Amino acid sequence: MVTPTLTAYLPPQAKAAGTGVIIAPGGACVALAIDQEGFDVARRLQRNGIAAFVLKYRIVPKRQEGIPNINMDEACKYGIADGIQAVKVVRQHAAEWRISPKRVGYIGFSAGGMVASGALLQPNVAARPNFAAFIYGAPFGVMPTIPRKLAPVFMAWAQDDPVALDAIVKFYDALRAAGDKPEAHIFNAGGHGFGMRRQGTTSDHWFDEFSYWLEAQGLTARH
Repeated sequence: MVTPTLTAYLPPQAKAAGTGVIIAPGGACVALAIDQEGFDVARRLQRNGIAAFVLKYRIVPKRQEGIPNINMDEACKYGIADGIQAVKVVRQHAAEWRISPKRVGYIGFSAGGMVASGALLQPNVAARPNFAAFIYGAPFGVMPTIPRKLAPVFMAWAQDDPVALDAIVKFYDALRAAGDKPEAHIFNAGGHGFGMRRQGTTSDHWFDEFSYWLEAQGLTARH
């Protein structure tokens, strides 16, 4: 178990777009890939004028080598609670951090996608993020109820993902069945956990696609 924290990466005021993104790294809720799925992502967003907040959420003890066969709903419940609270904290500090409380989003990697989905799908509509991105991430336990008219969603994954492919596709299909229209980028190769690593595959460019999507949503123009 760790103490939850938010680490802020704020762009210079002259470059700030007024948009904030909470970053939830993966790690199967027993670890946190907080560098390549957290701090590295935050620095890229910061350079682009987006305020980034790396969420160090609570995890459970790892009891075996590799990815354990655990109940993800149980293991990630603390992280989901921290993820929901993070949206409240960022909005409370919106003026201080030079962002609009109506432009607070999420990006979740792998199990961090489960944290992000908990915030996006919560019953309290006003407390949900204004947009969300899932990078090889999704609800990995029982599929929750998918509300209609969700905030915009971006998704990216590789077809050769050996860990999360089924859950990701199931989540995408559930969003579509609820009438939502997630933008999905499906790369031919990249595996699982590619984060900001360069592998010489098309998945290397997921961040560029995410940046274009943010621009199309009007989230990169100064507010």
